[in-house]
Amino acid sequence: MKTETKEFNSLDFIMEWETGDMDIHEEAEGFQHLIDSGMAWKLQGCYGRRAAELIKAGYCNGAKNIK
Repeated sequence: MKTETKEFNSLDFIMEWETGDMDIHEEAEGFQHLIDSGMAWKLQGCYGRRAAELIKAGYCNGAKNIK
């Protein structure tokens, strides 16, 4: 059986995150995508700060290859 994976949409994640309607695991998953792509450090400062907090808390990993 083949499972489909939904492609990550940064804009959808950002809009949902700003409403505050997600749990820590959904937040960490979305921020991991932003970290991996390098977007966490290019967006408004609150995103980089939150990414750094999630890395420090162990929910996310630092980016290895920022694009």
